[in-house]
Amino acid sequence: MSAPTKISVTPPLGKRNYRKEYDNYHAKPEQKKKRASRNAARKRSGAKQGQDVHHKNGNPLDNRKGNLAVVSPSSNRSFPRDRNARKM
Repeated sequence: MSAPTKISVTPPLGKRNYRKEYDNYHAKPEQKKKRASRNAARKRSGAKQGQDVHHKNGNPLDNRKGNLAVVSPSSNRSFPRDRNARKM
């Protein structure tokens, strides 16, 4: 029997390596916490597909019902932000 061939995991030029991207960024504990917070805010606010959740005080981890508002994506991205990505 011959030795098994090694499969290359490097994507062709111009293609994204989603597996590597997930392992290096999305699978980190702090990213999981942020994603869970975004999902909780979306569920609590009742935002539909194509709508964004606006945090009135700029803290994306503060998911109190009174701090959330459903807005259009363009409206949500129009707020100026500081270095820590908080809305000013």
